[in-house]
Amino acid sequence: MILIDGKKAAAELRAELREEVAELKSKHNKVPGLTVILIGDLTPSQIYVRNKEKSANEVGLKSEVIKYPDSVEEKTVLEKIQELNSDETVSGILVQLPLPKHIDKQKVIEAIVPSKDVDGFHPMNVGNLSSGYESSIPCTPLGCYLLIKKIEPNLSGKKAVVVGRSNLNGKPMTQLLLKENCTVTITHSKTKDLKAECLEADIIVAAVGIPELVRGDWVKKDAIVIDVGINKTDNGIVGDVHFDEVSKNAKALTPVPGGVGPMTIACLLKNTIDCFKRSQI
Repeated sequence: MILIDGKKAAAELRAELREEVAELKSKHNKVPGLTVILIGDLTPSQIYVRNKEKSANEVGLKSEVIKYPDSVEEKTVLEKIQELNSDETVSGILVQLPLPKHIDKQKVIEAIVPSKDVDGFHPMNVGNLSSGYESSIPCTPLGCYLLIKKIEPNLSGKKAVVVGRSNLNGKPMTQLLLKENCTVTITHSKTKDLKAECLEADIIVAAVGIPELVRGDWVKKDAIVIDVGINKTDNGIVGDVHFDEVSKNAKALTPVPGGVGPMTIACLLKNTIDCFKRSQI
């Protein structure tokens, strides 16, 4: 079995992006800029934003983090987004989720102009992706897609099963696989016979948030399995896939941690650079 090393793939992507940023700097005499808004003091969000900032600096992006306390008014955040929308030095804007209860997530997402929406969550980007047009693609599914393509460059005609139907992962993942001419089935926790669906799959992307749901006897020989899940259990962090069991059958499998996670941040940098390039046309 091939262990899909997300850390290595992310490092390779960052090296490519570093070269691209250097070329853009010499061509345009400026570099792409990423601004992250962080509200509150949730530890996972702080760690994630710190990793984003470190990675952005590593590839040569201009990076800024704007911090607000939990008590910040929604109006203040929306006004800051409007200011960043019109700032030419900012190529990408990201508001770190989750948000405090008094702030409307959808309002915040829609306040970011689609051309600077590096998370790919704006309804216009969602619509463009599902219509096959140019768009920002959510970072986690994009990372999954790039990992799958490293193992199998030609996905045409493959049967793919996506476990999970969220706007963050399941739905955009489906669109990316359809674009590659896969036959895609979206499943979820209410699917009647999930095991039978998975057994048909050449590619399984598990993003449903149920610890070790996908078992060894759910996976046919030579399937590629991407585990997006991050679940805290008494035995530590585990994915949505039972790693030990599935590794005996799968052709290739991502570990948790060290699989999809590092690629998510690398794809955020890629999206920022792509937003910058589109703004220069």
